[in-house]
Amino acid sequence: MWRNRAIAVMVSRSFDGEYIARTIEKFGFVAVRGSSSRGGARGLLGLKSHLEKGLPVAFTIDGPRGPKYVAKPGPVLLARTSSLPMAAFYVALSEAWVLNTWDELMIPKPFSKALVRVSAKMRVPAEADDAQMAAFHEQLQTGIERVTRFAEEHVARVGSAEFPLLKN
Repeated sequence: MWRNRAIAVMVSRSFDGEYIARTIEKFGFVAVRGSSSRGGARGLLGLKSHLEKGLPVAFTIDGPRGPKYVAKPGPVLLARTSSLPMAAFYVALSEAWVLNTWDELMIPKPFSKALVRVSAKMRVPAEADDAQMAAFHEQLQTGIERVTRFAEEHVARVGSAEFPLLKN
């Protein structure tokens, strides 16, 4: 769905991050190195530069170490500094192999269906103070939880009249 659109994704500077960076670049994404635990400021600057060129960015919201589905502050900081809105999204799969990793990475099985759910956009004012930033962070977390729950509850209905299949 999002292949070959030059979407920049922050990828950890770790050894494992190198494999992830190479993989996502083969799918037409742009790897920006940094994470909440290593080189985060440099990574955010790289993403901001990408946004300034009019190109989209994405985060793995729970960072390189989790906990699973718990938002890190990076997207809120980037939304404030860029003056661009942020949104949460989740992709549910009808059939997947689930790896034994901290984040339970899912790999879609052949012919599985996917349901993508995106939250409402959230704008963070450039003058937001610490208390407001915390409130926007909580709003992002709530958005993640809402889209995750909806997608997981409805992915089995993909292909029905309510959720018709989209063809590329």
